[in-house]
Formats: sequence, C-alpha cells, structure tokens
Amino acid sequence: MTNTSAPWPHRPVEVGLVGAGPWARAMHARMLAAGPETRLAAVWARRPEAAQQAATPYAAHVAASFDELLDHCEAVAFAVPPAVQAELAPLAAKQGKALLLEKPLGPDLAAAQRLADAVADAGVISQLVLTKRYHPTTRAFLDAARGLDVVGARSCYLHGAFLSGDFATGWRLEHGALLDLGPHLLDLLDAAIGPITHIRGTGDPRRWIELTCEHANGAVSQASLSGAVDVPRVLTRIELFGSGPQVVYDTAGIDHEECWPVLRRDFATALRTHTPTELDAWRGLHLQTLIEQATPR
Repeated sequence: MTNTSAPWPHRPVEVGLVGAGPWARAMHARMLAAGPETRLAAVWARRPEAAQQAATPYAAHVAASFDELLDHCEAVAFAVPPAVQAELAPLAAKQGKALLLEKPLGPDLAAAQRLADAVADAGVISQLVLTKRYHPTTRAFLDAARGLDVVGARSCYLHGAFLSGDFATGWRLEHGALLDLGPHLLDLLDAAIGPITHIRGTGDPRRWIELTCEHANGAVSQASLSGAVDVPRVLTRIELFGSGPQVVYDTAGIDHEECWPVLRRDFATALRTHTPTELDAWRGLHLQTLIEQATPR
C-alpha cells in the first residue's frame, strides 16, 4: 500500500491540466497543486476564462493553446470528454509526456486502441483515474478477495447524477452509465474475481443496464449500472460468494478525499522511477473492450 506520509525524495512532477470544468477544478487541479509529489504547472481549456478560473488559485500558467501547455509540463492530466482526450492524449504522448488519463479512454474502442497504441509507441508512463482503486478500503477488499474461491458475485453502481447538475453532461447523457460508470465496476470485478472473458448486457445504458460477466476461473458476476435513478446516496457495492465467508465491498461512509494523495503519489512515483503502473492505458483498453462487448445491439 502506498505510504503517502513518507517524505517525497524527488523533485515535483510538473503537470499540465487539460480541461477546466467542475471535475477538473474540484479534483484534478486541487489534487495536483497539493503536492509535494506534483505541481500544477499550467492549465489549458477551450474556454480561456474557465482555464483562468482553474489556474488562478494555484498560480499556474494559463496556456493559450494545447501546444503551449506541452511546453510548460512533463506530464499531462486530462479532465475532458472521452472524444477530446482520445484526440489530444496521443499528441502529448508523441511529445514524451506522461499521461494521467480519465476513463473511458475514448468514446469507442477504435479511439481507445489508437490512444493505447500511441502510449506504447512513445514508451511513456500512463495511469488511469479510476478513483476507487486508490482508496485504502478498496485495496483491503481486493486483498481479501484474493484469498476467496469465488463462485458468483452481485454488484451495482447507481446514482442520479445524470438527472441534473454538473455531471449531466452531453457525452454522459448520450452514452449513459456503461461508458461512464462501467469502467469502475468492471475493473473491480475483474481485479477481485479474475479476468472477465465474456460479457453481455441488457437494457438501456441511458436508464439502466444489467451485465452478466463470465470470468476465467468459471465464476459468474452480475452488475447493475445506472446514473439516472433517484437514490439517497451513490450506491457502489460488490458481494462475493464462494466456499468461504462472503466478502463485501461498499463505499457507503468512506471518505473519497483519501483517494487523491494515493493517486498523486502513485503517478509521480511511476514517472520518477520509470516503472509502469498496473492501471495504465492498456488496462483502460481492456476495460473499453469489455464495454464494447457489453453494449446492447
């Protein structure tokens, strides 16, 4: 487990942020500026006034163009819609920049493949912002799951953020929960139980979609996804069943602020030590392949 209290022995990673929307301001900019592992060096967005708003609290440079942003950093963090990330991240990789990538990698499998290929061709460090993976509770759950012979699992990721507010964005309303919430839950099921070898989905991703996953070890898991239901809180829950005691993961009551220091240090450590991360672009491509397979036709 990452020790975020240990002294940081390297110089901070200079990170440029692409995007200046609510998520970019609330999470990315604040996390990267907090250090000591990283410094928010510059911000670029297609709306200059938004970039200024995100950069000013941290005295970061406001870049007039994407190329100018690349001139001011050694790594690039993306907080933009999948289509924009898939367009720009390969350009940053070709310039030798490490990438902190949102999920999904792209709007479709072909775009995700091009991004992953660009990362591989450039040989740069990449890491996914799969936020739940960086929380101590999640890591403890995955440790416990490794000791269980899982036969079956039930899971869900449900909320109502697509009904209104900052997260009811165009791409989320168009593609629904499978593209946005799916990577989180599929990543956890794949990591906790074993590789997902086949997946099928039923329903409407914009309302409610149900997934059945077959794993390499013979286990079967179910996943319910929706961002358009009125629930009192975000429900993220996984129940593992097997020959031993049931193992349960539930995010109710956990403090998501604990994710950000771990995420930041993992990324900076990977870059400074030239050590590929587990949650890299290839992991993102694997998850996008599952999403493509699960999309109802």
